[in-house]
Amino acid sequence: MAVPAASQTTRKAAASQKQTQAPPIHVQVNLENVLFTVVNKKNQLVPNLSKDDFSVYEDGKPQKILFFNRENNLPLRIGVLIDTSNSIRERLHFEQRAATDFLDDIVRPGRDEAFVLGFDVEPVMVQDYTDDVDKLARGIDSLQAGGGTGLYDALYYACKQKMIYNPTPQPYLRRVLIIVSDGQDNFSQHSRDEALAMAQKAEAIIYAISTNWIGNSTRGDKVLKFLASETGGRAFFPFKASDLAGDFQRISRELRSQYSLAYAIPGNNGAFRKITIKTREKGLKVLAKTGYFAPTE
Repeated sequence: MAVPAASQTTRKAAASQKQTQAPPIHVQVNLENVLFTVVNKKNQLVPNLSKDDFSVYEDGKPQKILFFNRENNLPLRIGVLIDTSNSIRERLHFEQRAATDFLDDIVRPGRDEAFVLGFDVEPVMVQDYTDDVDKLARGIDSLQAGGGTGLYDALYYACKQKMIYNPTPQPYLRRVLIIVSDGQDNFSQHSRDEALAMAQKAEAIIYAISTNWIGNSTRGDKVLKFLASETGGRAFFPFKASDLAGDFQRISRELRSQYSLAYAIPGNNGAFRKITIKTREKGLKVLAKTGYFAPTE
């Protein structure tokens, strides 16, 4: 059967167009993920906000929020860093008991993992990543006090060796460091800023519990508050050893009441970018990391 001339012409034109059509271009878009918490003036968690309640800025420039979620079920990777220097000798027992109860409450077998690191003049891994709370408890119980305080070295080591994942894991993991210390570093080779930069590269949130139970703020307390605020966490300052348990409980609740958002990274140059998240409602405070290191080309 003969094919009509018009039909032959149409088919030839379609074939020619198919041959000359450029292949599709796939552009990879890097996203910056930010986990954050919102509290009111009474420092109480505010858990029921929506995407429209927030605006995000990078280096002062508004960014479009591409993804948003209320996070209460992300897998956790937790590092517990316990100061075992001579300065906290009398308080170590309370720290051990409170840390054990915290891990027993927060770690879900098969989903979450934690490690325990003691530090005085150097960091000592007493229990690597595991979801076995009994192993974590035995690691905590094995800690003994003695020596100087190498807080920054311990933080640097924990972030570089245990918190950095490359490439970023899927599903996204919430990486958390709990520091129990007086913050009085007197032995580290790394500086405070070097330790903080490593925590920022690891995307780790720092929660700090001060062991300075003397009723007034110290230089160490300021260090702990700085590390926590720069990474989106919080610092707690109990008045006595028995208050430790309550602070750990507050951290546990907070880790189950966070938000996440993501926006496209505007360019890759490896530089540190500042992040600001604002709420539409006045009187609310956003606890989030202050920035991140952009990827390189």
